[in-house]
Amino acid sequence: MSDLGGPRLAQSGVQSDLPPGAPPLPDVEGWAWVVADADTGKILAAKNPHWKLPPASTLKMLFADTVLPKIDRNTTHQVVPTDLQNLGEGSSLVGIKENETYKVEDLWRGVFLRSGNDAVHVLCAMNGGVSATVRQMNERAKQLQAGDTNVVSPDGYDAPGQVSSAYDLALFAREGLKNNDFRSYASTKVADFPGVAGSKFQIQNTNTMLGQYPGMIGVKNGYTTNAGNTFVGGAQRGNHTLLVSLMHVEGKGKTYEETGKLLDWGFAALAQARPIGALVEPLSVPGEKKDKGPKPTDAKGGEAKTAQAASSSKDKGFNWGLWAGLGVPAALVMGGGVLFALRRREGHSGVRFEDDYLR
Repeated sequence: MSDLGGPRLAQSGVQSDLPPGAPPLPDVEGWAWVVADADTGKILAAKNPHWKLPPASTLKMLFADTVLPKIDRNTTHQVVPTDLQNLGEGSSLVGIKENETYKVEDLWRGVFLRSGNDAVHVLCAMNGGVSATVRQMNERAKQLQAGDTNVVSPDGYDAPGQVSSAYDLALFAREGLKNNDFRSYASTKVADFPGVAGSKFQIQNTNTMLGQYPGMIGVKNGYTTNAGNTFVGGAQRGNHTLLVSLMHVEGKGKTYEETGKLLDWGFAALAQARPIGALVEPLSVPGEKKDKGPKPTDAKGGEAKTAQAASSSKDKGFNWGLWAGLGVPAALVMGGGVLFALRRREGHSGVRFEDDYLR
């Protein structure tokens, strides 16, 4: 794994630095996770944070980081048949209809609340097409120093070679929450969505921790066959905002329960836990005014490495595209000895909070 953000983040397994008397970490399912202070960027604890895994619909956070600032929320678009082509089989949909006209802000509610791949594809059409959007998302990932991420499908649908990490997902969430529109969409629990011929129907946010977990502000959940259940959740208490990114949890609804455990621990341990690393800041863009806040530090108090500095020690990750190209039906993921098939079809999973958990 990469050591971007600090050398402890390159080590496998659970990593923390807790003094005597600090609250102990809970037992948490999941192949990889991160607990981070969104305000300072300090990582309080992590497990396999740079392990490259399929992200499912949590990748929609990077989609929003990339596309949301580019199109005014009040812009309207009439959907044509080509806008909805090549949606993956079994995709989660909000219910976009051909020849109907939608506001951009409604399309984003479809993305955030119902994880609608149809809404993603319409926004891609407004942004120059799917291929152009994928290219822009990969460029945006580099600018955010998200070196574990490779985008193939903008909606997070399973695709050979598409990976991210718990670390990168935390970067996407932290960056997104700086945008008021992103934050508003991610925190919306219920909204009216345009139907046919001027009608409306109600949609609910699939993140059912909203309104149930104290201080929950978003951000995005997901599920696919290869990714399992994934989730990035943010919660605010007082002047502190914590982020938990959690990847590949087995079992229906378990993701929210595990996220709650990590958030509870993070708020309880915030004053005592010594950081093991940091979420790095985005790279400067020519002509962009950049906030000159404090630089992220590693576990020893030194400045955290940038992606370039860490590149020499960064693991290249598992090459999904190579195995798919060779026609290998299943690949053994080294690091836990987990065997799972490379399947393109997305499945369904329920949640304990009595709602659909869409990818």
